[in-house]
Amino acid sequence: MYLNETQEQVRDTARDFADEVIRPVAEALDREERFPAEIYEEMAKVGLFGIGVPEEFGGPGFDTLTYAVVMEELSRGYASIADQCGLVELISTLLVRHGTDVQKKMLPEIISMRRKVAYCITEPEAGTDVSGIRTTAEKDGDGWILNGGKLWIHNAPVADTGFVLARTDKEAGNRGMSIFIVDLHANGVERGPKEHKMGQRASQVGGLNFSDVRLGRDALLGEAGRGFHMMMSVLDKGRVGIAALAVGIAQAGLEAAVDYAGTRKQFGKHISEFQGVQWLLADMAKDIEAARLLVHSAAVKIDRGHDATRSCSMAKCFAGDMAVARTADAVQVFGGSGYIRGFEVERLYRDAKITQIYEGTNQIQRMIIARELMKKGARA
Repeated sequence: MYLNETQEQVRDTARDFADEVIRPVAEALDREERFPAEIYEEMAKVGLFGIGVPEEFGGPGFDTLTYAVVMEELSRGYASIADQCGLVELISTLLVRHGTDVQKKMLPEIISMRRKVAYCITEPEAGTDVSGIRTTAEKDGDGWILNGGKLWIHNAPVADTGFVLARTDKEAGNRGMSIFIVDLHANGVERGPKEHKMGQRASQVGGLNFSDVRLGRDALLGEAGRGFHMMMSVLDKGRVGIAALAVGIAQAGLEAAVDYAGTRKQFGKHISEFQGVQWLLADMAKDIEAARLLVHSAAVKIDRGHDATRSCSMAKCFAGDMAVARTADAVQVFGGSGYIRGFEVERLYRDAKITQIYEGTNQIQRMIIARELMKKGARA
């Protein structure tokens, strides 16, 4: 996909940052499961958070395609780092589109990582099916009282502020949900233990419990009852971000596999000379490029104001499945070494799996694609 000069410059900045700052410590971060605050501070200084935030709120005001390019390059360094970029972008987009003037004043703090945020949706009965939300916010004078619990929330162990989806009308279904901006250091907020994950281990995930947490009227984001709509309004961009992240993981696997195949010898010659290995590498390269083009196409549709739902689901579904399959191929090229901790491809294989699950499982993406086909026909 054609990139303009500015997009190329931003891509190169993200690529250099990934090579020079992220990749040298990625294995250590994975092993230690540590929140790398110092890396995020450096990312903020070079403008790699809040890609789409307008200049009036302290951001660079770039488009979705630029965001996708940044996500791929950061993920090529380490997907946990890209995940933080994606989270900040999601929250920032919510605030820009739906926040009050007062609420938008926190944007500079968020994109500088002075304020760490969490997007609090998932519950034991509400994952892909958001209608299962049990957390409630009840009116209390001019404010609200929040009760309930969330699990598997990105940044929950470290976040300062949570954007919490809660029911404000138990009888109104999806129209009875609202989003609240919650101080996670407030009385009544309790954090669960940090989860120990299969992959993307430096990305902090945990639970949150709310017990009679008092919220002021200014805690409500947008209008009451519009929470589900607001959440859905950023899903397409979120799925483009995850798809780009998946491409970055697979690209890192391809680069590692090509380098290894050119140095590893068996039967007196480099394994890159064997057709079986060559075909593995060729299939990796063509599928990564196909996924990248799907991601860029979906991003451009968002930027042009077109209906991008089908394209975003296609990109996310294809890229996630591709990343799992092609990082498995990277492990295969490495042979027994690829199965050993400390080799990059072993981590990449673990990191790839979640891309088939979060921002809507790939089974759900297939349902969305089919629904869009039946509604609007087969032509793109």
